[in-house]
Amino acid sequence: MSTVKPFWKGLTFQVLAAMMLGIVLGFAMPEFAVKFKILGDIFLKLIKTAVAPLIFFTVVHGIASAGDIKKVGKIGVRALIYFELISTLALALGLGWANLLNIGAGMGSSVSEAASSAVSATLAKGHAPSSTMEFIYAIFPDNFIGAFAGGQLLQVLVISIIFGFALLALTQEKRSAIESGMSRISECFFEFINLIMRLAPFGAFGSVAYAVGSNGSSVLLSLLNLVLMFYVAVAFFIFVVLAAICRLSGFSLWRFLRYIKDEIFIVLGTASSESALPRLLQKLERFGCSRQSVGLILPTGYAFNLDGTSIYMSMCTLFIANAYGIDLSWQQQLGILAVMLVTSKGAAAVSGGTFVVFAATVATVGHLPVEGLALIFGVYRFMSMAVATCNTIGNSVATVVVSRWCGEFSEGDAKKEYSRLLNRRPESSL
Repeated sequence: MSTVKPFWKGLTFQVLAAMMLGIVLGFAMPEFAVKFKILGDIFLKLIKTAVAPLIFFTVVHGIASAGDIKKVGKIGVRALIYFELISTLALALGLGWANLLNIGAGMGSSVSEAASSAVSATLAKGHAPSSTMEFIYAIFPDNFIGAFAGGQLLQVLVISIIFGFALLALTQEKRSAIESGMSRISECFFEFINLIMRLAPFGAFGSVAYAVGSNGSSVLLSLLNLVLMFYVAVAFFIFVVLAAICRLSGFSLWRFLRYIKDEIFIVLGTASSESALPRLLQKLERFGCSRQSVGLILPTGYAFNLDGTSIYMSMCTLFIANAYGIDLSWQQQLGILAVMLVTSKGAAAVSGGTFVVFAATVATVGHLPVEGLALIFGVYRFMSMAVATCNTIGNSVATVVVSRWCGEFSEGDAKKEYSRLLNRRPESSL
């Protein structure tokens, strides 16, 4: 007879409780609360130490386990088609919703010196591509180790794919020993991540306490409206758009979200989608997606399928334009959307993430004042929680959808996982 673990020992409860404590401390003692930022930073730094190696081993193993290049190509091409369609849809949703609300209209355009300095400091942490050609050039590394040391996800993906095909070109006898060794190392990294995950509540507490303590009492009504309407857009995308995609693919979004709820709360608390990647790589394989499909689709999605980032960039573009009284024509908006289709792909590849890439996009299109970035910097932390959560859910759904589309999914494994989670019989429907 199996024993039920007390709910307070579960990671979901611990992270959620830590977030609530962070919110309370942030409002009650804001100056003291901001000092706990270091807890969130330490947790994320520890997570990031394993992300690049895990992606490398997972992608290489995924390609090698496919057995032939045609199979890898089928999964990869279909994944990229899905990513582009959904990313475009997310950009269009954010743009349409911002136009409907006329978001940011009537807001004063004064920018505080403190906010401008904060923006400059953030942009100094990373360099985003200023043009399409620079973005493409930056994808390809000039140093094998440098890509890992710099945390350049797109470069790690390029190395992983090339290395995977090189391994696939070897004879079965030669590559079997290499595959076995890489599999063991990968398992060790997963255990490394499991140990770090025990610190997730502390990381969530520190991140949320800092966000509330530094911004909670100073957010203007117009910025609060931007945050709230952004959350509405993200919720619509997840619970309407992604739910419809899941239904068309033959499974329930609600039950799937319950299955990955621990990872969702970790991402929500830390505002980093990377924090859930290692656990999702394991969990989605147990859920029924083949190892090669998980290894190819999920890590690639972290670079090419950033739905939350797309919604954020399109809505904030209109917010800045309206705040400064700039009337963007539909032709100009479509042009900006086309630019964002490229620049949004770099959000996972630069230090500073979504905000840095958004700043580069604003500078690139030329229609908007760069000073407007300071208007939204103060609330970026609140929005980044939704960005990271939407990106994580979108990529998890994409992995299942494309795996099913390619015939790389086991219904039996999914039912077993649901049965284990819900304490029901394996015959339960998806």
